[in-house]
Amino acid sequence: MTMREAPTEAKVPGGRMGTIHQALVLWLDKGGAPPGGRLPSERLLCAQYDTHRVTMHEVLLRLEAEGLIFREGRRGWFVSPPRFRYDPLSRGHFERSVRDQGRRPHTCLLDTALVSPPVLVRQMMGSPENKPLLCIRRLRSIDDRPVLYVEHYLDGETLPGLLQHDLSASLTELYRDAYGLTYGSLRFNILPAPLPPEAAKPLRAAPGSPALLVARVNHVADGSSRDCDLEYWRHDAVLIEVNSGGDACATRSC
Repeated sequence: MTMREAPTEAKVPGGRMGTIHQALVLWLDKGGAPPGGRLPSERLLCAQYDTHRVTMHEVLLRLEAEGLIFREGRRGWFVSPPRFRYDPLSRGHFERSVRDQGRRPHTCLLDTALVSPPVLVRQMMGSPENKPLLCIRRLRSIDDRPVLYVEHYLDGETLPGLLQHDLSASLTELYRDAYGLTYGSLRFNILPAPLPPEAAKPLRAAPGSPALLVARVNHVADGSSRDCDLEYWRHDAVLIEVNSGGDACATRSC
């Protein structure tokens, strides 16, 4: 993609780098490229602004940190679409939530395996160190862009025949409809984290790229843990938005 209108520079604090950053922000704000559109190459941008590759790369990294653009492997830089508004308290409704926001969802099953779970999963579930768990790995996309890599950990022995079902569908609804299982409480941690290699590749990102990790444990009615999800979101693709409801605030300090 080429620029429909070359961004113009304005004198701003921060020296040459600040000037280039502000010019590109204005160009993006004016719709210089559509959401998902490719930016000119770094070489062309350097020529446009008569600057060094190192300087331009720093500007692009800053725009990425601000969520305005994103990078996909060796394909280049792209304009970030609007962030997906995600409520981690809402379970099993990724595709519905995406459609409600006027966008197209897709879930792809990557693989399943019996594994020794990560330390974080064992700690959150309270499972013995030597107990293997079934891991279901899935990739979720919005408007054909991969934005979420998920690892689901559970005791497969408690759900016989699980692997015979369509695991690209909602697991929450599958547990309910096929096994009569409904969830009780949940606990989740949200923290910034680098993308591990196994998540970076399907997300078309470099290992170690910034991500948002949502680690969630679901409990059944008796309080015992049922499963644990590790969700790695591309940091520029998601906005955490929690709706607790008026009754919750009425019964405790909010």
